Amino acid sequence: MRYRALFSLIILCILAVSFNSCGNRAPGKKPKLVVGIVVDQMRWDYLYRYSSKYSKNGFKRLMREGYNCQNTHINYFPSYTGPGHACVYTGSVPSIHGIAGNAWYNRDLKKQINCVEDTSVSMVGLGTMAGHISPRNLLSTTITDELRLATNFKSKVVAVALKDRSAVLPGGHHPTGAYFVDGTTGNFITTSWYMKEVPAWVNDFNHLNLTRKYLDQDWNTMLPIDQYTESTKDDEPYERSYEGESKPVFPHHLGKISRGHPDVISYTPFGNSITLDFAKAAIAGEHLGSGSFTDFLAISLSSTDLVGHQFGPNSIEAEDCFLRLDRELGDFFSYLDQTVGKGNYVVFLTADHGVSHSIDFNVENQIPSGVFKIDSVADKVNVMLADKFGAGQWVVSHENMQLYLNRDLMAEKKVTEAEIFDVVRPYMMNFEGIADVIDLKNIANSQVQGDIRVKLTNGFNLKRSGDFQILYNPAWVESFTQGATHGSSYAYDTHIPLLFMGGKIQHREDYSPVDMTDIAPTIAALLHIQEPSGSIGKVIAPVVAR
Repeated sequence: MRYRALFSLIILCILAVSFNSCGNRAPGKKPKLVVGIVVDQMRWDYLYRYSSKYSKNGFKRLMREGYNCQNTHINYFPSYTGPGHACVYTGSVPSIHGIAGNAWYNRDLKKQINCVEDTSVSMVGLGTMAGHISPRNLLSTTITDELRLATNFKSKVVAVALKDRSAVLPGGHHPTGAYFVDGTTGNFITTSWYMKEVPAWVNDFNHLNLTRKYLDQDWNTMLPIDQYTESTKDDEPYERSYEGESKPVFPHHLGKISRGHPDVISYTPFGNSITLDFAKAAIAGEHLGSGSFTDFLAISLSSTDLVGHQFGPNSIEAEDCFLRLDRELGDFFSYLDQTVGKGNYVVFLTADHGVSHSIDFNVENQIPSGVFKIDSVADKVNVMLADKFGAGQWVVSHENMQLYLNRDLMAEKKVTEAEIFDVVRPYMMNFEGIADVIDLKNIANSQVQGDIRVKLTNGFNLKRSGDFQILYNPAWVESFTQGATHGSSYAYDTHIPLLFMGGKIQHREDYSPVDMTDIAPTIAALLHIQEPSGSIGKVIAPVVAR
């Protein structure tokens, strides 16, 4: 009995010690700074396509030190910049967060609107644009919002990009600041949603006039041009020339091209350069990563997208843009090491979407491909419906590969959506390049299966999306004859890079399926804060494991 009592006492002591140890165990050390980097129009394969020419400190450092989610895909449709940035930072999809495209048709206003359009606010800063921009249309909180809320607004959040939507959506509803570029001046500006006047450090940066300094040089290849063996020759008919150039070839004389047009910088690698310059200025100006609470810097690098649209993904220009970005990322990571301290910050890098090959590149290489003239076809659909149901404009708009029906006319003529769909679908299936036409309110009854059905469901916002979704065959695009574009549900548009580096994150390559919606809840878990209000993602557990 004595031994049994002694044994029981020992067990109770062990349990008590264990309980106290668990109860008093402090959570893992939080990073001083989180840096989110979205590389616009970066396909996953770009991590490897140019890797023989990458430095050891940029993309290769991320892959060498970080957690590499190799099988990350966009899980909604359409794959555009606005929805992509909203998804990364909300962990949600257009059906919930409301950013149904870069633009959509507003049925009440009877016009197309920008995804971050807000006529109630105005520009703030050294610019000339109207600046009617805010996050008002974003219906979910972001991970940056949640960080501010979790610290009673003591954490600082700064978002920077060339594009307005690429700064506004990551910044969330109540950041310290969200800054984007005024195309007429080349200055970084903001709007009255955020502040009455920009901080002194923003004005100081703009007074450096770096846009003009970058544009006063020629854009030539960083390496000898014969080393760009991953790309097509320099002069291809499916590349678009800059205005003022006779051919899309190196060197590009930016000083001549850009006179009076500072926005040209966005279509060169130097748009990424000045964005990272501004990001460093933000770290210094706002003292990011130096306080008692975790801060957040959201960076979107837009020039990769605009160069890709201009020249296509197989161009020397696109390759040179990524080689230059690689070096600049290496420099930026070194800057973080020196200012915030290695181990004190966490970086994640991803993309908002990928890109297709240029159509004529596909045709030249016997890959099935084509351009669908949506304007012409929409007109023909209107004529067909007028013949069937009576005169009027039955299709009032087409955005995001969707047709918007005239609901007022339908009510007047007493015609239902189902009746219109029953004639529109078979009519449109006669056009080359169309795989299917889907009634977005009846996706469950469509013939699409699996992954595409999920993407359509996630992408459909009842109040902002169109009525009928056009699904094109792989490598078919709308009205884009030169350069390249994106937006589809196919892997070339949806397979994106995702890497986490810094803090206590362990190096690993993981081929498990990951959705874009998993990024925000993973950062939330890393910071021990609430995930965004509309989040549907799951935590990538090994990233946050200690």
